[in-house]
Amino acid sequence: MNAEYISPIGRSLLDRRSFLGQSGMSLGAIALSDLLSRDQLLASDVNTAVGPIRPLINDQKPYAARKPHFEMPAKQVLVVYCPGAVSHLDTFDYKPELTKLHGQKPPGIPEVTFEGPTGNIAKPFWDFKPRGQSGKMVSDLLPHLAELVDDFSFIHSLSTQTSAHPQGENFFNTGFTMEGFPSFGAWVTYALGCETDELPAFVAINDPRGLARSGKNNFGSGFLPAAFQGTDFTAANPPANLNRPAGYDSSSDRSSVSLLQRLNAEHMRQYPGDADLAARIASYELAGRMQTSVPSVMDIANEPQHVHDAYGTQSGSQLKKAYANNCILARRLLEKGVRVVQLFNGSDPSGGNGITNWDSHSDIKRTHAMQAEIMDQPTAALIADLKQRGMLEHTLVVWCTEFGRMPFLQANGTGRDHNPDAFTCFLAGAGVKKGFSYGESDEFGFKAAVNETSVYDFNATLLHLMGLDHERLTYYHNGFQRRLTNVHGHVIKDVLAS
Repeated sequence: MNAEYISPIGRSLLDRRSFLGQSGMSLGAIALSDLLSRDQLLASDVNTAVGPIRPLINDQKPYAARKPHFEMPAKQVLVVYCPGAVSHLDTFDYKPELTKLHGQKPPGIPEVTFEGPTGNIAKPFWDFKPRGQSGKMVSDLLPHLAELVDDFSFIHSLSTQTSAHPQGENFFNTGFTMEGFPSFGAWVTYALGCETDELPAFVAINDPRGLARSGKNNFGSGFLPAAFQGTDFTAANPPANLNRPAGYDSSSDRSSVSLLQRLNAEHMRQYPGDADLAARIASYELAGRMQTSVPSVMDIANEPQHVHDAYGTQSGSQLKKAYANNCILARRLLEKGVRVVQLFNGSDPSGGNGITNWDSHSDIKRTHAMQAEIMDQPTAALIADLKQRGMLEHTLVVWCTEFGRMPFLQANGTGRDHNPDAFTCFLAGAGVKKGFSYGESDEFGFKAAVNETSVYDFNATLLHLMGLDHERLTYYHNGFQRRLTNVHGHVIKDVLAS
């Protein structure tokens, strides 16, 4: 693939089927009159997406592509989020001292932590080996991701502000422990829009088992215009109402669209400051275009057999197969120009505790292995697939979790407790160093010790890699110029490729 980035719209103009599809009338306003009636056509706020530096959006075209603050290679971002707190000590953060002191009381560590009394030091539950040309030590728990370490940039010194899952998810994904704040994906699409007019700018692909503990707040728009919230669906559960109602032919469809477009244009002339109405119209028109675009994107069954084999859609547990299909869907959405895809591995329908997510307070040997069997092969295949298609040249990949786990066993002796003071995430793709590790936790993996990195720093870096200055990307709300990083954060320059 040519290193020069070609937008999905540019590619689609060369595609006969896409051209013919786009040349017809939009299906987006089939139910517009009824939907607007339910919404009562009321404009509750004339506040538009205008920051202190420059206007970021056109009210009538909230999804239009917009220029970043500065040019960076990353044009799209894939976030693989693992709710429940993956143990850094059993995956990517190798600590030989845990093996040396296995079974002993941890020196210099408090006798009581979040869940109660500390147990004895526990060595990693899986063996670590050097991987790739970089020799990065990675455990046998994630053998497929281990093969790709030469493409990753690890951050081993992350810390967060909370040891509770809902607040941890909120903080990592929105920059605040409280609910009601915009998610990372919402901020990015608010700033940059989308490079396709057939699909949402921001798609959240939930785990096959359901939503994570903080639910839709993880991909919500908060106080940003509603147009920028994530649209959630999965490979098994596409968006509803994709098909034209029975008895409603294409001729009636076109007539309704034509009439509604004239009515909407007249209404916007009368009320040019009605940003909510403009957003609703844009959303309904996008929904109509999705009726033709989504079915083709969802057609995962027609992927070549070698793709299914690589992702593991036909082997392993049913949950793994379903997650593997979600990974293929993520790649297809990115191919079509979706700006942000957030892919979840783990949910919380019944409290989790290692069964539905990575929260392994007990029997970590079994429960972490369960989650790894689902996540490892499909996620590695997705990253490798993006690379071989040339998409990592313009796509940033983020693998993350809300916090880490403790170096000692809990009182029950079979699992690890929450650890907000040290955990590991990694980046890959556009603008990121390859085969690199930044920061260190202490000898036990208990606290960040070298180049401690806050979630604010992490999010500031992600925005920077997308060409956005986290201090300039703001939105006025309740007397404050709010931003993803609050009043904190510094870009981790050492992980940048240049």
